[in-house]
Amino acid sequence: MKTTRFFVLMLLIISCKTPKEEPSVAKNTTETTPDKQPIGLVIHGGAGTILKKNMTPEKEAAYRAKLEEAAHAGYEILENGGESLDAVIAAIQVMEESPLFNAGKGAVFTHEGKNELDASIMNGKDLNAGAVSGVTKVKSPISLARAIMERSEHVMLSGMGAETFAQEQGLEMVDPEYFYTENRMKALQRAIEREETALDHDGQAAFYDPMIKDSKYGTVGCAALDKNGNLAAGTSTGGMTNKRYNRIGDAPIIGAGTYANNASCAISSTGWGEFFIRGVVAYDIAAKMEYQERSLKAAAREVIQEKLTALGGTGGIIAIDRDGNITTEFNTPGMYRASIDKDGKLDIGIYGE
Repeated sequence: MKTTRFFVLMLLIISCKTPKEEPSVAKNTTETTPDKQPIGLVIHGGAGTILKKNMTPEKEAAYRAKLEEAAHAGYEILENGGESLDAVIAAIQVMEESPLFNAGKGAVFTHEGKNELDASIMNGKDLNAGAVSGVTKVKSPISLARAIMERSEHVMLSGMGAETFAQEQGLEMVDPEYFYTENRMKALQRAIEREETALDHDGQAAFYDPMIKDSKYGTVGCAALDKNGNLAAGTSTGGMTNKRYNRIGDAPIIGAGTYANNASCAISSTGWGEFFIRGVVAYDIAAKMEYQERSLKAAAREVIQEKLTALGGTGGIIAIDRDGNITTEFNTPGMYRASIDKDGKLDIGIYGE
C-alpha cells in the first residue's frame, strides 16, 4: 500500500510541474522574434524657385496628384513584398511619362532643340549600378539604366551606343517627337533670347546668368527600402535647358546624383549638377553616416546647407536610411517631393514649408 501511495504522489507532483514549464518556453520564443522590417519610399520632381505666388491652384493640384500617383506606384510594390529596385523604377516611370517634370516626356531642350536624356540607378545590396546619358529615343531612360546595371559589364553607356544596347535588350524605343512639349520649347526660346541679349564684349554668353539658373534644376528621383532591408535609388532627367556640347549633369553620375548602400542610405539628388558632381553630394552624405555615425538628417543638412552652399551650388536631395527614416533637404525655395514612411503615412510637399 505504501509503495502504491508513493507512486501516486510522485505522479501528482510531476503533473503539477509540467504546465508551469510551458509558458517559460513560449516566452523565450517570443523574445527572440525579430521586429518587422520597415519599408518606405521618397520621391522628388525637381528643385528650384518654386513659389506659391507663381503657382495656380490648378497647376499645384496637378503636381500634387502626380506626386501622389508616383509615390503610391512605388509603395504598392514594397507593400506587396516587392524589391526596392522595382519600386524605384515604378515611381520614376510615372514621372517620366508626365509632361509636368523634366524627365522623359516633357524633358527640356538643348540649344540645338533636342531632348537628351540621362538616368542612373543603384542597388544598395551589392553596390551595383547602371547609368545612361544623352539618349534621344529611349522611352524610359531609368529602365535602360537598370538594364545596363543588370545585363552588361559596364556602369555607364551614352548616346548612340546606349540606344543600340537598349534595342538589343528589347526596351521600348520612340520617335524623338514623343518627348516634345510646347512649354519646354518656349522655355528654350526664352533662354536663347536672354542669352543673346547678355553677350559681353568678348562674345561670351552669360552662362551663369541668375535669370536662367532654374533651368538647371529639373530632375525626378526615388529612394526606397524594401522588406528585406535592401535600399535602392534612381534618378532621371532631361538635363539643363539650352545646354550645349552634350553636357552631362549629376543625374547619371553615381555618387553625385544617385547613391545607395545598405550600410547607410539611398539618395537621389536634384539641382545645379556641376556642383553636385564637384561635391560628390550623394556619396558624401552616405559616407558621413557610415564613417562618422551621423544620422541621415544631420548628414544631409550639413552637406546641402553648408558644404554645397559654400561651393555656390543649389538644389536638394531625398533620402531614406536602412531603418526607414526619411529626409528631404534643399537650399532652394522649393522642391517637388512626396514620401510614404514606415507607418504608411503619405506626405507631399512643394514649397519650403
